[in-house]
Amino acid sequence: MTATRPDGETQLLASVRNAARMLREFGRGDPQLGVSDLARRLGIAKSTAHRIAHTLAAEGLLERVEDTGRYRLSVAMQVLGASAQSASLLHGAATPVLDQLRNLTKETVQLAVLDGREVVYVERRESPHTVRLFGRIGNRAPVHCTGTGKLLLAFLPPDELDRRLDGMRLVRRTTYTITSVDALRAELDQIRARGWAENVNESEMGIASISAPIRDRSGTVIAAVSVAGPVQRVNGDNLRRFARPVTDAAAQISHRLAGGVAEPREAIS
Repeated sequence: MTATRPDGETQLLASVRNAARMLREFGRGDPQLGVSDLARRLGIAKSTAHRIAHTLAAEGLLERVEDTGRYRLSVAMQVLGASAQSASLLHGAATPVLDQLRNLTKETVQLAVLDGREVVYVERRESPHTVRLFGRIGNRAPVHCTGTGKLLLAFLPPDELDRRLDGMRLVRRTTYTITSVDALRAELDQIRARGWAENVNESEMGIASISAPIRDRSGTVIAAVSVAGPVQRVNGDNLRRFARPVTDAAAQISHRLAGGVAEPREAIS
């Protein structure tokens, strides 16, 4: 069954809307709700409420409490909520620092998070130079040939790193791409020891970057900040001069995430 907006532009699935409305009811102060309560609150038949709740439980979004016969949000939903809150906090903590880092380096600045065997770029500040990189928020890239990807791999717990690398195919993107798991592990050891990662021509010829880790209040690395640019400007010692500003920026974002929300320092040295 579908419902049409008055403007006729979008059709909405009534069953999906009711499922979403049902999930929202658990955020109104009652941790557990029965089928009769849900049917009354949503204005739908009890049989319909039962089917929706049963489906949501089968999909792992709700769980049925055996003692009461009522439903509550699952652990998976709590994890999703925590992830959404973490993403919002990361955005707020990173925004002013990224602006300052871009102004200091005059190169493209990006914020990336790990998603499986890819990195996702969730924030970006463009270089003011005429010759610059092109990309957009939401772009994905393989972990093995990007500075942010290698850095985020390097700071995973050992057992988690083993799982990520197990069976991973390291596709060659350029002649500089690391295609051996043993070589990648050696590179990750170096990154872990020095606290930052670099990438020169590994994902795409003509592009170089340097990255540093962002930690949450528990000290867990949750994201990476990077400075990237064309190799004619950003390469070798010229690239590594950004190591200090990038690690300083990552430390400032980490500090803000931990609750220290003071404005960024006057200069990221």
